[in-house]
Amino acid sequence: MPTSKKELRIEYKNFRKKLSFDEVEEKSLAIANQLIQMPIWDKIYYHVFLPIEEQKEVNTEYVLHLLSGKDKEILVSKSDFETRKMMHFLLTDNTKIKKNEYNIPEPVDGIEVPSSKVEVVFVPLLAFDVFGNRIGYGKGFYDKFLAECKPETLKIGLSFFEAVNQIDDVFESDIKLDYCVTPEKIYTF
Repeated sequence: MPTSKKELRIEYKNFRKKLSFDEVEEKSLAIANQLIQMPIWDKIYYHVFLPIEEQKEVNTEYVLHLLSGKDKEILVSKSDFETRKMMHFLLTDNTKIKKNEYNIPEPVDGIEVPSSKVEVVFVPLLAFDVFGNRIGYGKGFYDKFLAECKPETLKIGLSFFEAVNQIDDVFESDIKLDYCVTPEKIYTF
C-alpha cells in the first residue's frame, strides 16, 4: 500500500472516481448520520465545504441540513488562488452560490466572518491516517485556513474511506485532525 502523499493522492482520487453517484449519496448520508452522535453540537460557528460534484466529494448537503436544524451559524468559503487563502461567509437564505473556474461552489458575496470565529471545521480530504494526518488536493488552502483558527477549533475530516496506517511524508507544519468521520466509523485523534 502506498504511503507517500503523492501516491495516496493518486490512489484515492482513483477510488473516488470508481464510486457511482448513488454510492456518493449513500455514503454521504451515512457520514451525516455518524455526525449526529458526536459531542460537537454545543458550538455556534461551523465551517462546511461545498462539494465539487465532479470530484465526487462528500455531499455536505446532509451536514448543512443537520446544522440548519440545530440552528447553527454556517460558514462557507471563497478561495483566492493567488494568495491561497480562503475568505469565509455566513450562509444565509440570501447567499448566492456560484461555481468558480475550478468548479468549486462559492458564495458570490455576503457577511464575511474571520477564521478566529470558527469553532468547528468540516475538512474535505482524499485520505487520512490513524494519527489524524490528512491528504487533500495539495494546494494548501486548508493548511493556511486551519493555521488561522484558534487551537481549540475542532477539525473534523469527512471521508468515504477508512484510515491508512501511516502517511510517511508528514510535515511539522501540517495540522492534524481531531476527528475523521467515515460511513462506518468515527476516528478520534
